[in-house]
Amino acid sequence: MSADFKGKCAVVTGSSGIGLDAGFHLARCGAKVFLGGIDPDLNKAAGERAAGEGLDISIYQLDVSDELSVRNWSNQIAGETNALHALVNAAGLQTYGTAEDTSPDEWDRCMTINLRACYLTSHIFYPLLKAASGASVVHIASVQGHSNQNNVLAYATSKGAVHALTRAMAVDCARDGIRVNSVSPGSIQTPLLEYSASQLAKDGKSIEEMIAAFGASHPLGRVGTTAETSSLIAYLCSDAASFITGSDFRIDGGLTARLGT
Repeated sequence: MSADFKGKCAVVTGSSGIGLDAGFHLARCGAKVFLGGIDPDLNKAAGERAAGEGLDISIYQLDVSDELSVRNWSNQIAGETNALHALVNAAGLQTYGTAEDTSPDEWDRCMTINLRACYLTSHIFYPLLKAASGASVVHIASVQGHSNQNNVLAYATSKGAVHALTRAMAVDCARDGIRVNSVSPGSIQTPLLEYSASQLAKDGKSIEEMIAAFGASHPLGRVGTTAETSSLIAYLCSDAASFITGSDFRIDGGLTARLGT
């Protein structure tokens, strides 16, 4: 699915996985993209790739958990554009643990990166979004905000809260012409999924074997790709989705549609 973003500007958090691919997809559709990530090596690689493809992507060193970092980024962007047409919050953290063994620090860090950052960027970039007269915000949530595995207390809670944040923002932001939706991926081939596979691997299974097992749990029989998520994100950010707000879109290969019996 393609969309026309010529003359439009987009902010994307996360310089790997879903965020990276979403930024490049929007740029290929004509957008001026501001991409922020915390890992200097990933940021450098993204910048080199963007230059190689001739895409209009500016890369920034960003810590979404730090208000000053986000504000400084916003000030830099405000110096280059007076309106922001899309905000994609894709930066995220995967954590494992139960109520018994998740430490308060782990809980707080998960909530800060997965939830508070979505609020923080939306809050700080709001004047630029409002100025666009028809902007779109997309928060990357997870199917685990709907139903979840064992041992993902903080992560699942944070993603369920992103769904609630999306609804609340959609109702409040409509007066300013800003649409707000969330995307809930199932297993998508990303560095985060590889990390999950490494944490859950048992009985000598490799990461590749674990990812194949993840895919087999989806009715479509495979994990998804970042290109597939980016296509959905671009659609939600586009004028073609102008009457869609306050909704969550599952892109999960049928994972949450199947009963586990």
